[in-house]
Formats: sequence, C-alpha cells, structure tokens
Amino acid sequence: MAKRPVFEEVSDPTASRPVQTTGMIDAAPKGARRAIRLWLMVLFALVWATIILGGATRLTGSGLSIVEWAPVVGTIPPMTEEHWLREFTAYQQIPQFSIINPDMDLQGFKFIYWWEWSHRQLGRLIGLVWALGFLGFLVARKIPAAWTPRLLGVGALGGMQGAIGWWMVSSGLNEGMVRVASYRLATHLGLAFLILGLIAWYVLQLSRSEAELLRARRAAEPKLFSISTGLLHLAFIQILLGALVAGIDAGRSYIGWPKMGGEWIPEWIWDTDLGWRNFFENPATVQFTHRMVGYLLTIFAVVVWLRARRSPHPVTRGAFTAMLVAMAAQIGLGILNVLHASPLALALSHQFGAVVLFVLILRARHHARYPIEISVRGVRK
Repeated sequence: MAKRPVFEEVSDPTASRPVQTTGMIDAAPKGARRAIRLWLMVLFALVWATIILGGATRLTGSGLSIVEWAPVVGTIPPMTEEHWLREFTAYQQIPQFSIINPDMDLQGFKFIYWWEWSHRQLGRLIGLVWALGFLGFLVARKIPAAWTPRLLGVGALGGMQGAIGWWMVSSGLNEGMVRVASYRLATHLGLAFLILGLIAWYVLQLSRSEAELLRARRAAEPKLFSISTGLLHLAFIQILLGALVAGIDAGRSYIGWPKMGGEWIPEWIWDTDLGWRNFFENPATVQFTHRMVGYLLTIFAVVVWLRARRSPHPVTRGAFTAMLVAMAAQIGLGILNVLHASPLALALSHQFGAVVLFVLILRARHHARYPIEISVRGVRK
C-alpha cells in the first residue's frame, strides 16, 4: 500500500462549497421593523401625553365642560361669540354649574373648555396617527409576520377608549352629579395604561430581531419574570386606586403623613349607608386603601429587586435597579401630595411618575424574559 504524504490535500480545492442556509426565523420576511418601532414610539409619546393632559383636565374640573360627544364636528372649537355662548348655555344646564360653579362667567368657562377640548383632540390625533401608520404599512406589505393582529389590536383598544371616555363623561351629566363617576374614571385610565403597556412591550420586541429574541429566551429567568409580572399587576391595581382617589378628590380630604388627618385609621373609614360603595365613594376608605397598597407595592418591589440582584445578566440587574429608583421617587411624590393636599403641579408629577414606574417595571420584566447577554469583555452577544 502506497504511503500518503503528511500534507496531502484531502479535498478538491476547486469543488464548490455548499451554500449555507439560515433558519426559518431569519428567512421569514422581517418587514419594516425599525419604521414600525419608530411609529409605535410616536404613539407611545402621544398616549403618555394624553394621560398627563387627562389628569390636568380632571384636576382643573374641566372634564364636563363639553356636554356632547361629536367625534367629527367636535374637532372644531367655537369660532364666534355666538358659538361660545351656545356652549356655555349647554354647560349651565348640568349640575356641576349650578352646584359648583354658579358664579362662573364666560371667560372662566373658556378656561375649562380648552382643557377638555385639547384632551379630546389629542385622543383624535392618536387615532389618526395609528390609522395612517397601520394602513400605510399594511398597503406597502411591510408589517412583519404575525404582527398585523397585534397592531390592529392597539387601534381597536384606542377606539374603545374613545367610547369609554364618553361613557365616563356622561356619568357626570346626570342629576346630582358634579363630577364623573370615579369607577368610570378608573376604567378610562386603566385602559390608557393597558394601551401604553402594549405599545411599550411591542417597541421592546421590535428593537431586536426575532432570531435574537429566540436566542435570548433560552437564557430567560422564569422565576424573575413571574414575580416581576406580579409586581406589574399590583402596580396596575395601585394606578386604578389612584384614579379613584382623583375621582372623588380623596387626596385633598385627608392630609398628613404617615397619619391621615391626625389619625392612623380615619374615624369615618366605613359608612354603613354606603356599604360596598365605600371603596369607590368614601374619601377615607379610598385614600386609606391607596396608601396601604402603596406600602405593599414598595415591599414587593424591594423583594423583586433583591431577587434580580442574583441575575447573571448586568443589563437585567440595571433594569430592576432603575425600577427601584423610580419607585422611591414615586413614594416621595406621593408623600408630598398628601402633605400639601395635592396641588396641580404635584399631582401631575405624581401621575407622570406612575407612568415612568409602570414602564420601567415592564422594561425590567422584558429583560427577565429576553435577557441581553454580555460577554466577559463587556460586549453584547
């Protein structure tokens, strides 16, 4: 048998090499992920602004200044003195005017009218931006696979939000009512946060490729994801309770901290005549519940943060630390509000902080599910 040379070529160098193929995820149409992400970020900013403007509308008592729902013609404000007088006359027919604002003149009415009108126009702008973006991407066939139902769902929830907004306003037009029903206000705000949370999650998803997300999910931390999901749910409940506080001005009824009006437990925390409605209509009950859940949320956040410290992923640990810092800031704003009877600037800051905290919890939760792995050299894998 002939001896073979040590460096003998074992393959034909001229032979063609097999073409490497990618997996199904990489081969699937990616669509305009970056463009859709940018569009969703614009929607996110608009929804955030709407939440803050809605808070200002409520705190200034402006929500009932427009007593009809006119989705199309309502976009045009009064242009003449005659039109202004017509709107003012309509407002004078509801209980809020006769009970709360009997001395209001036309100039005072214009002040509250512009708050509510601006809030409604911002809601319409969100609907327009969504519709133009969605239809544009749909016609151009740039929506990634499986994303059409998600983006359509955002628009459907936005349309539902407009209907719930009028359902809320209409409750304040009934006899004996001087403001909207607090539980309807909580429903309206809760849906706004749901829309905001979905958009934020989708933005995070679109910031990375499907292949990268699949690889990241293999390194997920299920327990951290689970408890951060619980934290997100509890934060959402606290936001709804905050809406109930705002809905009946409970934040201005009992001031002081840590006591409420000088009492650890308010004397009028339960009105037997109200029954279960104490949780919606009794300022003492509503504010006390909001405070207690706030304490529980803080403890839970610390527990989640301590668990996150054991994460092997630096980005994940940083995300949960940012969440805890936002929690501390929100606690401080809440205390300042109850000490100063919720003035407009502080109350809006507290609502702004709620959005920041909610989004940061959501972001930390996303990192628990899809961690960003960093190599020993500090380079993202």
